[in-house]
Amino acid sequence: MSGGEPELVDLAALIPDAVLDLRYATRDNFLGEVVYGAAAARLRRPAAEKLVGVAAALRARGLRLVIYDAYRPLSAQRRMWALKPDRRYVADPARGSQHNRGAAVDAALADESGRALPMPSAFDEFGPRAAHSYAGGDPAARENRRTLREAMEAGGFLALEEEWWHYADPGGRAWPLLDVTPP
Repeated sequence: MSGGEPELVDLAALIPDAVLDLRYATRDNFLGEVVYGAAAARLRRPAAEKLVGVAAALRARGLRLVIYDAYRPLSAQRRMWALKPDRRYVADPARGSQHNRGAAVDAALADESGRALPMPSAFDEFGPRAAHSYAGGDPAARENRRTLREAMEAGGFLALEEEWWHYADPGGRAWPLLDVTPP
């Protein structure tokens, strides 16, 4: 990027076998509204390089990453807050989130053919089933959640306990909020 802006890298270029299911570029999300004008999955380079390692480890096990969201422009965070001003579901744009820093990714698992594997809840289903501690439901879905978490944590990401899909690069806490729209 030019002008001294932090480098956001395209995850599709770095992880070509990732399954991009960018929900906020569609109406298929908990808000029921298109939030992004363009479907792009980007992270700051340090976080992106960690995710490349995670994808390689999963690939060795016959699995692929599903990416629901990554960097989120601060203007998109403001739109989400306008639609759902509730800190249980959306980070207040006044403080921002790890997504707004290019440090967080919302992910799941797919098999080698790209078919999403079952998880304990749907993406963006907020409630007990979304938590890492949820012990009910399908044992295979819980195992997929565990596999994802182990791979992400081994790759240097931290899990958000309330959302099985959300992982952040701990170094990103120090990164400033960004409002860079996709090219």
